[in-house]
Amino acid sequence: MFKITDVRCEYKVNPIGLGIPHPRISWKLESDQRGARQLAYQIVVSADEPGNEVLWDSGKVMSDASIQIELDSMACESGKRYYYRVRAWNEQEESTDWSDMAYWEMGLLSPQEWKGEWIQAPGVIAGFGAEQCPMLRRSFRIEGKVKSARIYATALGLYELKLNGRKVGDSYFNPGWTSYQERLQYQTYDVTNLLQTGENVIGAFLGTGWYKGHLAWEGLHSIYGDQLALLLQMHIELENGEQLTIVSDGEWKAAGSPILMSEIYHGETYDARLEQPGWTEAGFHDQGGWHQVQILAHSKDILVAQESDPVRIVNELKPVELMKTPKGELVIDMGQNMVGWVRFEVEGEAGKEVMLQHAEVLDREGNFYIGNLRKAKQTVRYIMKGNGVEAYEPHFTFQGFRYVKLTGFDESKVRLEQFKGMVLHSDMERTGYFECSDPLINQLQHNIEWGLKGNFLDVPTDCPQRDERLGWTGDAQMFIRTAAYLHGTADFFTKWLRDLAVDQLDNGGVPFVIPNVLGKKGGEEFKDQHSSAAWGDAAVINPWTIYLVYGDKRLLSEQYDSMKAWVEYIRSQGENEFLWNTGFHFGDWLALDAKEDSYVGATDRDYIATAFYAYSVSLVLKAAEVLNKADDAVKYAELYRNVRKAFQDEFVTPSGRLAVGTQTAQVLALMFGLVEGPAKERATQKLIELLEESDYHLTTGFVGTPYLNFVLSDNGYNDIAYKLLFQQDYPSWLYQITKGATTIWEHWDGIKEDGTFWSDDMNSFNHYAYGAIGDWLYRVVAGIDLDETVPAYKRIVIKPQPGEGLHWADGRLESMYGMIRSAWHKLDDGKLRLDVTVPVNTTAEILLPAASSETQVTENGKPLGETEGIDKIEAAEQGIWITVGSGSYRFEMDQVK
Repeated sequence: MFKITDVRCEYKVNPIGLGIPHPRISWKLESDQRGARQLAYQIVVSADEPGNEVLWDSGKVMSDASIQIELDSMACESGKRYYYRVRAWNEQEESTDWSDMAYWEMGLLSPQEWKGEWIQAPGVIAGFGAEQCPMLRRSFRIEGKVKSARIYATALGLYELKLNGRKVGDSYFNPGWTSYQERLQYQTYDVTNLLQTGENVIGAFLGTGWYKGHLAWEGLHSIYGDQLALLLQMHIELENGEQLTIVSDGEWKAAGSPILMSEIYHGETYDARLEQPGWTEAGFHDQGGWHQVQILAHSKDILVAQESDPVRIVNELKPVELMKTPKGELVIDMGQNMVGWVRFEVEGEAGKEVMLQHAEVLDREGNFYIGNLRKAKQTVRYIMKGNGVEAYEPHFTFQGFRYVKLTGFDESKVRLEQFKGMVLHSDMERTGYFECSDPLINQLQHNIEWGLKGNFLDVPTDCPQRDERLGWTGDAQMFIRTAAYLHGTADFFTKWLRDLAVDQLDNGGVPFVIPNVLGKKGGEEFKDQHSSAAWGDAAVINPWTIYLVYGDKRLLSEQYDSMKAWVEYIRSQGENEFLWNTGFHFGDWLALDAKEDSYVGATDRDYIATAFYAYSVSLVLKAAEVLNKADDAVKYAELYRNVRKAFQDEFVTPSGRLAVGTQTAQVLALMFGLVEGPAKERATQKLIELLEESDYHLTTGFVGTPYLNFVLSDNGYNDIAYKLLFQQDYPSWLYQITKGATTIWEHWDGIKEDGTFWSDDMNSFNHYAYGAIGDWLYRVVAGIDLDETVPAYKRIVIKPQPGEGLHWADGRLESMYGMIRSAWHKLDDGKLRLDVTVPVNTTAEILLPAASSETQVTENGKPLGETEGIDKIEAAEQGIWITVGSGSYRFEMDQVK
């Protein structure tokens, strides 16, 4: 058996609305033989589903490539659907059957193809409130049967479409948040089944969103513009061949909607008495209160097709408890800190208002607590129309919460069944799984996953609840490798990195948040402070990580100039081009060794800046080599040597000590390879001494924490890394769990031992940065890693490092090539069992830990030397290294160290 599965175009199954002129094709292979590899492939593209009208044929290509194959010689046309199929040959020249026919469909590839105009509600509508969301509608007729129909749509602000009374698509918060001055996404919808012969009606709500609404904590709003507008184009093909086009133009009408206010931070107010039943259906008379729209002059040159995964309702949670707090407030507990909104039912007389307030935690007395929201109100108000049971959910706002305070409800009639928590985030495919023998570690893994869910809502935000929710670069680079294990993040970060590139400053500096809203329109706090070490380095770390995990060379090439610009920006700072010792830096943010009343840890900021300078230069060097930029490779190799030497001259004493004596200082020097020989040994020992002094507790902040356990495991102190992992008292990862956390906290002691809070000012209970420990769980505990020279897990490295406290651990990763698994189990007889799965068309280097001789190892009961699929066996200090081809293997070793 040798077959092709999971054929994809641009990471997606049958995508529509692509804006990429030369799409890439990927597939996976299955075989019942070990060591199966691809020898050759063929891709055929057709204009029809049967495959009769061939447009392009690769022929038989002798290559083992099965991912990211760009159709660079094929010209694609706007709006056209292309069908394709793939077959492959193995090394025995056996061919698979053709894959099932798949397709992709292009969007609109040039601004000139947009015939619609930007339309908005007129400036004066009687009774229209200043914050009220407008409704737009248009009626049109179709005489004939519809064969195919697409809507292409976007907005200044957010939009929600309805066609003949039904919601168009299943996504929310469109068109997403981008650097709107330069890039505005549009979405493509297949609406074939929503149209009918005769009269049809298309309608839209518009909301302020990130474009016009409040952003950040200084009361800023209308950062990108103060006019909401819709741009829409519908292409309809009838069975008789006739083509119709419906566009946003002066034929549309506008009215005020029941949405009186909808803000990302503050919630939504909805007056159901203002509903106009049937306004998006045929036969509705749009006379009273409806006015002709106005045309807005605005560029279409900024339009790009949807790049990231759309935001969808991904989970529904049922509340677990209805409670009365000591203050007498009625509160429901969702049982999980979540992001999204509450869908609820209510019954009452017309004009009666109910209110839902959202919070993450209760205070130590058990009362509803909103102090950490700062100015964000997170409040939903619903005014009833008085027509029996009424169902409602918000449109253009989201909340970060576990607890919901109910006001205005008839307490005698409230039932938990009335409420559902609708969990929303960018709908990235789940790819990684980790579980182990310890329930607290499994809860930590759960919290990491839900931290991602709560903060990957179109942009990688720092937190989802208070008046912030911004795309902080530091948080994003610290967590990206963990995120790329849990979910398919290539599209998500592709979109965000393109915004980073356009928001990058002329001098190469990188703003603190992307899209960049700090420092604009009166944001005085960061007006002259644009770039910080470990934050701006996202410009380099993130594209390199996406390349490593997904083999995305195109994105690396796209971002290469941005990567270079960042390191050249650093190079231009101060008098010494090889040290970064000037400017503002966040330092080891929120480290526990900070001075009192300071957010910045004790590690010298110039030290951190120069360490990250060296790291980023090393990655730009690697990128130059991958992209065959020989001159740049020479240039950045020399720069790296000079920065590394300058670091050593500045921060390593003649006796080989690091001049900065914090945990984070030792960690960065070791992780980034900035010390060697005696200096490396002294840094390692100093780190161990510091951990011993703190009774094996960390003091690291945002900068040091992601690397701490890696450094320990890589330098022979895996036992101490495990000891840190298992600590349950403050400060530790598990301390939060003992306090009931269901997501990762911003502060190690967001809730203190006595139940009080760290602060009101900055105390998020859903902040994924410290969830970067997940990277170590997957790559060290489970042991799933890759060879950087062969990206995307083409050459897998399986190197589990079992430790004290765990009896078993199981990691799985759905890679571009297929499922990888590494699962180890300490057996009762003292043996260690290791189960490994290697996808077809890949190889794996596997460390069999603790085995001193191949005679001590069996695979499925057979001696290791007789095992099919093993290419090489080599003894090493840590155990035995073997090289294997694809297949599933079960190893057992005689002893466990």
